[in-house]
Amino acid sequence: MRASHTDRERAIDVLKAGFSEGRLGQPEYEQRLERAQNAQTYGELHLLLADLPQGPLPLPTPTPQQFAQPQAYVAQPVPRTFLPPPQTNGSAIGALVCGVLTPMYGLTAIPAIILGHKAKAEIRRTGERGEGLATAGLVLGWVTLGFVAVVLVIVAAVALGR
Repeated sequence: MRASHTDRERAIDVLKAGFSEGRLGQPEYEQRLERAQNAQTYGELHLLLADLPQGPLPLPTPTPQQFAQPQAYVAQPVPRTFLPPPQTNGSAIGALVCGVLTPMYGLTAIPAIILGHKAKAEIRRTGERGEGLATAGLVLGWVTLGFVAVVLVIVAAVALGR
């Protein structure tokens, strides 16, 4: 099966990590890097990466002696090199779209609010991106509903005042 440009980039990231971890020497790294850039199939990429770890390694578990001496054990964060980026929450996108459409179609304020609250709950649970989108949708929805409420109160006051 043919490899895509993204597949080659992932392979290059694995090679970079292997080189920075000391698993590859400079000449071998450069040779594999060139072969990865020219690879046409998954098989070629697999041969280049077969002896390298393909993802983040777990942190070592501290021993009781290391717990007694906190300075002896310092946990290093796992680099995000191999982890896929978090996805943007679809409900957050929907909340923003509905919020933006409220000036044109006032009826989308309610879906913007519902989708915004749903998106915020999903984002807290799953860690996806889109917190700002959900907040913007909520703000636009609530502002529109507030504006509609004020207009209705004014219309009612004028109607009752006559």
